[in-house]
Amino acid sequence: MSRLSPSDLSAFLAVARHRSFRKAAVELGVSPSALSHALRVIEERVDLRLFNRTTRSVALTEAGERLYARVLPAFRDIQDALEDLNALRGKPAGTLRINAGRAAVQLALLPVATKFLQAYPDVRLEIVVDDGLVDIVGAGFDAGLRFGETLAGDMIALPIGPRQRSAVVATPEHFQRYGIPQTPRDLDAHPCIRQRFLSGALYRWEFERGGTELSIEVDGRLTLTDWDLVLEAALAGNGLAYLFEARVLPWIEEGRLQRVLADWCPDYPGLYLYHPSRRQQPAALKAFIEFVKDDNAERAG
Repeated sequence: MSRLSPSDLSAFLAVARHRSFRKAAVELGVSPSALSHALRVIEERVDLRLFNRTTRSVALTEAGERLYARVLPAFRDIQDALEDLNALRGKPAGTLRINAGRAAVQLALLPVATKFLQAYPDVRLEIVVDDGLVDIVGAGFDAGLRFGETLAGDMIALPIGPRQRSAVVATPEHFQRYGIPQTPRDLDAHPCIRQRFLSGALYRWEFERGGTELSIEVDGRLTLTDWDLVLEAALAGNGLAYLFEARVLPWIEEGRLQRVLADWCPDYPGLYLYHPSRRQQPAALKAFIEFVKDDNAERAG
């Protein structure tokens, strides 16, 4: 068996993380065809198939899984060693990769990230928008952004951004036709714009008042998976929408949307920045964590 170089293993790890030649090629800065050829050469050198490829998917074989499990910790040790050197520079540098849902980026991450990049000019920040639940360790991310109830128990998390609140909205014309709902149970009489997660599950609208909690699966003829499209659909008159207050306030103030059931929509902690517990944190991640903590303290004070 011919020896594999560090660059060969980097290419293998990128494809194994992303389960996609296209995404791995973007990370490595090469073409998908060049990367596919490189992986074929690697497989020839080890005389084993490492990936099962189809036109729609890329999956590790048993040999690929075993190689990935052994090589990944070694590469992390190398990254930790480089971070030890980075700490001697006196200021954080490098690339910080964060995975977050679209709403999380809009509501919490971008405002903090903008100030962070101004404070740390030697850090590069890559934000990958993905509304699915991602294994940030396996996918090669330093951190992620999600709501607290979706976090894995082995992650370290801290709040980021302001507290959040939901809002039920529709056009004034909608309420002229269907009336004003007084309780969440009245939503049965209204066409609602439903949201479906990438997992396939429908989002249940959540309400709380005076200790009473309700989780309602609303009905409606239009179902979307993108929150921005839900807002557009509400503005177009397709029915009631359940969205973040911060996203719809401008439209409410303009009179294009009207809010109902506000007393059933209390605020809640909202979003969390989360990351795995590691012996040696990347300097850029450590700086970002401290920056988020300072931002939280400034808003609380």
